[in-house]
Amino acid sequence: MPKPIVAIVGRANVGKSTLFNRITGGRTAIVEDVPGVTRDRVYKDTDWGGISFTLVDTGGMEVRDKEDILGNQVRNQAQIAMEESNVIIFLVDGKTGVTTEDELLAKALLRSSKPVILAVNKIDSTKQSFAVYDFYKLGFDEPIPLSAEHGMNVGDLLDAVIAHLKEIPGEEEYEGDAIKVAIVGKPNVGKSSLVNRLLGQERVIVSDIPGTTRDAIDTLVEHEGNSYLLIDTAGIRRRSKIADPTEKYSVSRSLRAIERCDAALLVLDASEEISEQDRRIAGFIHEAGKAVVIIVNKWDLIEKDDRTMDSFDANIRKNFVFMRYAPTLYISALTNQRVPKIFEMVDFVVEQATLRVPTRRLNEVFEESVIKHPPPSFKGKRLKVYYITQVKVQPPTFLLFVNEPKLVHFAYRRFLENRIREEFGFEGTPIRLVARKKE
Repeated sequence: MPKPIVAIVGRANVGKSTLFNRITGGRTAIVEDVPGVTRDRVYKDTDWGGISFTLVDTGGMEVRDKEDILGNQVRNQAQIAMEESNVIIFLVDGKTGVTTEDELLAKALLRSSKPVILAVNKIDSTKQSFAVYDFYKLGFDEPIPLSAEHGMNVGDLLDAVIAHLKEIPGEEEYEGDAIKVAIVGKPNVGKSSLVNRLLGQERVIVSDIPGTTRDAIDTLVEHEGNSYLLIDTAGIRRRSKIADPTEKYSVSRSLRAIERCDAALLVLDASEEISEQDRRIAGFIHEAGKAVVIIVNKWDLIEKDDRTMDSFDANIRKNFVFMRYAPTLYISALTNQRVPKIFEMVDFVVEQATLRVPTRRLNEVFEESVIKHPPPSFKGKRLKVYYITQVKVQPPTFLLFVNEPKLVHFAYRRFLENRIREEFGFEGTPIRLVARKKE
């Protein structure tokens, strides 16, 4: 069962992300002095006083024009977080004072059945504490003055949170081993739409504005008895095109999402040509040694005949020469075409990435391969392969004992890798060959 949820809500730029980072102890939520930076819900597990809970950072709730689609969706995200949460931290800005947005949000929260803790942020000194009294008019119990930036009174806030959580009936914490799946790709290829389709709810903001998703969002989902942690990431642009420091941080988070996943879904747009940035992202996945499925989205937009898919496959292999091991799946997040098969593909590539080959069988294959395709020589010295063993999974890594590691040239390394794949599979995962001199 999930841990209790504590949501931080409030209008934009009151310091929700700063407080989130202060409590969780890391830079998980993006912090930037720009209103509206955090637009999706960001979740992270933390604990205080021996009680664990999940903290949620939300987008700012503001009164906006009805035509502002993104602003309306941000408010919906915060509303969903309030509905999901067990305790709500209502954060306001002590320097700005009570605003119309604060009053409207307070009215909505007072109608909620959830416990609400009013916290007045940006009270950086005792001299500023008088500003707290203005917030009594919002109708909540005694406000807690704090400074998220400097950590002042954050402990008092957490004590109040824990006091409410202790009153909640205990739930058994989920203990399964979820497969971590990172959904990556350049902006506007449909990653958030795909996540929403996989989840069956509007968990991530969907918009046709490139770069809508700025944070990496983790969501646990179960499918046919298996658990998956879906990590929706910001679209990755070329670094030379990134001027906004907030977006730069989003890109680095996307790369870290690749680092911590078990499998990556590389999402391409079927209606666009494969770009250098697509190849760059694929390179990140390959270098990180992660299992991967290439997802070709928006397949419903393509005019097709009986050769269309083969033509696309050939083009993908041409553009991703280093990733020919990756299976492809042609989907439409909009119509749900083949989307359910993604879980099956993820299971398959993770299974391949964790495959172990018995040493005896591995050496039998290599002895046969060396006989049929003798190692090359360089300056009169021939490579001798003595022994091979698998030393690691995710990615599958093989230790090759030879007379001279420098003689293991790229071409012969590729030949040996191809033989391993021909014999044992390892589809959907890179493999590593490490040459070591036999003493």
